[in-house]
Amino acid sequence: MKAVVLVGGFGTRLRPLTSNTPKQMLPVVDRAMIEVVVEKLGSFGVTQAVLSLGYRPDAFIEAYPEGRIAGVDLHYAVEPEPLDTAGAVRFAALDAGIDSRFIVVNGDVLTDIDIAELWALHIDRDAEGTIALTPVDDPSRYGVVPIDATGKVEAFIEKPPADEAPSNWINAGTYVLEPSVIDRIADGRKVSIEREIFPAMVADGTLYALQADDYWVDAGTFETYLQVQLDLIDGTRGTLAPIADDASVSEAATVERSIVMAGAVVESGVTLRNSVVLPGAVVEAGATVIDSIVGPRAVIGSEATLTETTVIGEGVTIPGGADLKATRVPEE
Repeated sequence: MKAVVLVGGFGTRLRPLTSNTPKQMLPVVDRAMIEVVVEKLGSFGVTQAVLSLGYRPDAFIEAYPEGRIAGVDLHYAVEPEPLDTAGAVRFAALDAGIDSRFIVVNGDVLTDIDIAELWALHIDRDAEGTIALTPVDDPSRYGVVPIDATGKVEAFIEKPPADEAPSNWINAGTYVLEPSVIDRIADGRKVSIEREIFPAMVADGTLYALQADDYWVDAGTFETYLQVQLDLIDGTRGTLAPIADDASVSEAATVERSIVMAGAVVESGVTLRNSVVLPGAVVEAGATVIDSIVGPRAVIGSEATLTETTVIGEGVTIPGGADLKATRVPEE
């Protein structure tokens, strides 16, 4: 079983964390985001993950020189230019020689959607494509997908105004596709699977969907990148250890529902709450970090205060006593 994993984006919404690092290589508690995604695929029997790469492909290739994650073989498909979602699927599938039914997932979505159930529905309906749907409070950022009683997709409405959306069930970014879908995708130009390919399949009556109210988070914003990590330590989705074995946290620091990653230092008198300190960062004595992200090898000076989803980029030093609210350093 093969899966195409879309990881080619620039991660613009997560800058400055992604200024030099693809978002799927950002750490999630104790491993890179891409490892969380591929390991989940492997649990459903996927044997090869085809990484559709664009931005900084070298970061993935250097991180996994043996071409494996959690027992799943990797195939690197490096786009010569951005081809949008469908173009990326086509390029990756052809590059990897996919010629049978396959899975597609977005590499920045962390979810517990049951791929086996999706696969079974696809076969039962003799579908050309079957997509997972998830409910959200605000569907205006996503593709809204109304279906009939059999699961056949009636329309595919990309990013409708909130007051015009026919439902709150949106495209969850997990698909089972037949190889005939590849033939629908034009070569040599950008093609959107959401705006072009899926609507064409709806018109032909070959697209089905499964509503799945499982854990699902698009980790492409600062708020959701923070959320998926806290969910993994507080029991929402897991109980991973929040403090790395080689991190240094003073007994005189107050650490509440926060993550301190490998090699990071949290000194005495620090208050750390609902926050993430990435590898090698230092939070000096008396600093306060609440609802915020400290990037790798950054230094937060003594008595500095970070609140309201402040994000500090790689290697940045914040002077002692600074008071930052909802701030990005550096601004991009």
